[in-house]
Amino acid sequence: MPRCPNCQEENPDAARFCLACGKPLEERAEEPRDERKIVTVLFVDLVGFTARAETLDPEDVREMLNTYYTRLRSEIEPFGGVVEKFIGDAVMAVFGAPTAHGDDPERAVRAALAVREAVADLNEADPELDLQIRLAVNTGEAIVSLTARAEVGEAMIAGDVVNTASRLQSAAPTNGILVGEETYRATRSLIEYEEADPVTVKGKREPCRVWLAQGTRTAPGERVMSTVPMVGRTNELAVLHRIFESVTSEQRPHLVTVLGDAGMGKTRLTAEFTSQLEERGVRVLLGRSHPYGASTFYGPFTQHVKSLSGIFASDDVAAAREKLRAAIAHLLPGAGSEEVVSHLELLIGLGADEEVADRQTLFLAARRFVEGLTREGPAVLVFEDLHWADSGTLDLLEILASRVHGAPLLLLALARPVILLERPGWGGGLTAYTALTLEALAESEAVELAASLAGPEGPAGDAMRLAAASEGNPLFIEELVASVRERPESASSHLPTTIRGLLSARLDTLPPVERLVLLDAAVVGRVFWRGALERILGDGTDLTEVLDALEARDLIRREPFSWIEGEEQFAFKHVMIRDAAYATVSRATRKELHAAVAEYLEEATGDAAATATALAGHWREGGHPDRAIGYLVVAGDQAGRGWAKDEAARLYGEALELLPEDDAERRRELSRKRALALAASAHVEDALNLTQVREREPTER
Repeated sequence: MPRCPNCQEENPDAARFCLACGKPLEERAEEPRDERKIVTVLFVDLVGFTARAETLDPEDVREMLNTYYTRLRSEIEPFGGVVEKFIGDAVMAVFGAPTAHGDDPERAVRAALAVREAVADLNEADPELDLQIRLAVNTGEAIVSLTARAEVGEAMIAGDVVNTASRLQSAAPTNGILVGEETYRATRSLIEYEEADPVTVKGKREPCRVWLAQGTRTAPGERVMSTVPMVGRTNELAVLHRIFESVTSEQRPHLVTVLGDAGMGKTRLTAEFTSQLEERGVRVLLGRSHPYGASTFYGPFTQHVKSLSGIFASDDVAAAREKLRAAIAHLLPGAGSEEVVSHLELLIGLGADEEVADRQTLFLAARRFVEGLTREGPAVLVFEDLHWADSGTLDLLEILASRVHGAPLLLLALARPVILLERPGWGGGLTAYTALTLEALAESEAVELAASLAGPEGPAGDAMRLAAASEGNPLFIEELVASVRERPESASSHLPTTIRGLLSARLDTLPPVERLVLLDAAVVGRVFWRGALERILGDGTDLTEVLDALEARDLIRREPFSWIEGEEQFAFKHVMIRDAAYATVSRATRKELHAAVAEYLEEATGDAAATATALAGHWREGGHPDRAIGYLVVAGDQAGRGWAKDEAARLYGEALELLPEDDAERRRELSRKRALALAASAHVEDALNLTQVREREPTER
């Protein structure tokens, strides 16, 4: 039965539209394939429950477990976790599959903390339960079956990450949360940890380093600000100040949306800007939309109101109402303030059973609030992470931007570009609206930031190399520098988990057909051709439309020339996007696709001399080593004729690695070619050295 590309619900073969969400089923490109993903696994197990169950009636055991399972599911799923299975009295949940969120390790640890608190609540409500648990969280790569149905017990993920999580759970102390090294590295700035004794895991050569999670450092979605000075963004900061000056001089609201992918520095830019305003006495109120957990309607605006009123989460409703009443009386003295108070109570979740005729009544109260806010001077309302906001918050923000008059109010929203998928016309029609897009740092700025983060003890040359690898994303620079500092042996060959998670989350927001094409293009390489994708995908995909959409999303670019005559050539805009996409494709699928690409290149390039190295790579990865050997030899001969002797030796060496040990004749011939290339390479170096010496000698006879 076909699955819906939007909600993954199965539908009858004859259905044209999804019976669950109504989306057309014709949009699907093909059944989902297995994929490789970075996932985080949460294991929760009851301590001593098996022995205890022996003394209880079976119906009591079932009722107790049902209560326990239901509560755990209700705690895990709001954080984006999927409860994959119940194993006896153990629960296994997965974060990052089938969809990555970009912060799955953090979500899993927060879910574990919530589960521990929930079990304590169950025990407090019914002391006879006396449930004790052990928890573990582990992050790593897994093979993910996108067609698995967890609700009927089908395994969705497999890999060492699952086995290790299970072992760590067994080693955790009662009511303790033990996390593995990758989870710790991805969350240590957000979660309080205490290092524990290493755990010996069966099948691993070295003991696993582990930490005990104690509590949270930040609210969901918040990040610890870097301590190094902000690099770049001078122009963007100047734009914000110019807009603010026009807001104050013209006494007119202005909505600014700072757009940028994860890690581009939206929050850092805003912090620099607002701190400069606060030094001048400007009132700034901060509000944030949360990606999960205790998110509320109109969440950022609710935080603005509560912040101004001095309302804390620990306040009871009566105390919160009193604080709100006092704040509004100060902002809006005179008649009508009580009505504003009662409507704001409803808007921010402090109302009782009252209702209003329509939403516009509540929005009018919000307008009155911000107008009163600016009576004593200009004000800035910050809406962070607007891409996670509910639709009501987006509506309210547009209403404030368009209906408030005569008020020096700057509405500053921070969002990822994905918000434009939900609201393509965001900001359109407003008389005072600016979209400020944060692009990658310039090369010199990226190097400066990398050098600042690495410090004077950083190895020479690392700053330039890491800046180039990060492609100007400030967060990626931070993560790469940290990775090199802590694990220099693997930093050059693997994307840090945090970066791969963020990139995977971006890929997972794409429509299914676009995502499939992008993953297939990654197998072709950083540079790819339309014909190669046609060979892979067949005739069922409108490639013109899909490639145009991917280019519009700034993921690929159409190149003005092509190495293959008559073919459209494209390239990934960022090599990291290509690497993350390629890492997602399963090994079995890669093998099939590499072979298809090799066949395409053979047909498209004729004698293939110019693409011999690429063909060798595709045939090798496609499971045809003998065909790869032939092209490696062709490429080696070509390099040798061009006097790139060291490159020729390397290519012959790769061919030797693929040759069977019993193919003595071909091994002798390749060994001879490699030896000659190495000897010639050494002589070239000697000749260059001799030339340099002669140039320094005096010319007198």
